[in-house]
Amino acid sequence: MKLTIEDVLIESLPYIQMFNDTTMVIKVGGNAIASPDAADDITENIIKDIVLLHFIGIKVVVVHGGGPEISEKMNKLGKTPKFVGGLRVTDDETLEIATMVLVGNINTRMVSLINKYGGKGIGLNGIDARLIVAKKKDSQKIIVDGLEEEIDIGWIGDTEIINPGILKLMIENEYIPVISPIASNTEGHSLNINADTVASDIAAALGAKKLIMMTDVDGVLSDKDDKESRISKINTKDIDSLISSGVITGGMIPKIKGAQNAIESGVEGVHIINGSKLHSIILELLTDTGVGTMIYKDE
Repeated sequence: MKLTIEDVLIESLPYIQMFNDTTMVIKVGGNAIASPDAADDITENIIKDIVLLHFIGIKVVVVHGGGPEISEKMNKLGKTPKFVGGLRVTDDETLEIATMVLVGNINTRMVSLINKYGGKGIGLNGIDARLIVAKKKDSQKIIVDGLEEEIDIGWIGDTEIINPGILKLMIENEYIPVISPIASNTEGHSLNINADTVASDIAAALGAKKLIMMTDVDGVLSDKDDKESRISKINTKDIDSLISSGVITGGMIPKIKGAQNAIESGVEGVHIINGSKLHSIILELLTDTGVGTMIYKDE
């Protein structure tokens, strides 16, 4: 049943009261903001929802990806994107392109839209105030012609330390931080980190009430070929069985595992929603039925 505006308003009041003065981290996937042309309407709708949450008393922190746009820019510059185990092989030139796209293009665009709709957006990346201290990922093992090889994937990182002080300062002064997943190691070299990982780690470091992960699918489906088979809630204790049974597959596995790690670190709930659907953040958080999948843990 499709909710009317009146339905949403009536259902939202207890949730607004519950979430007032809490912190939420929203991860906006690269597929939702893949192109300044094709995704402008989607990006604006997402930002409108984020600013609305801010004005009803929720402390919002945004983390964004940008994989599709990085690949698009690489192709335009005559450089072919390469992936190993789902990770982008990142040499010096690729890192420069990724930084340009994430920090210079996407981050700036999102901050500008937040300001357009009345919020106070501020762009950050993991290097700022040592927000994220990272380490270079180890070489990845792959099978080539039946033989196992180790491939150095370059300047891809894992989080070592989150220093959330700068975020707390911004939140206290009513800014909406927008974070690009570029960090540096202890030697000062930049590293690109998976945005899902960054969002989960920051949510845990802030003790966030919710982590919302926006992607291009309607959450977890019990039948991948049936869009009406969305599972609205998943207990963390059931995740392994859903993976082994093939309900959770492919790119959804690292998202669910990241959600599980965030919850084990103290985040109350993680929501996986389709960012291309109009007002999906509001419908997921402020209505009884929601529009995505919530991952939670029994008290």
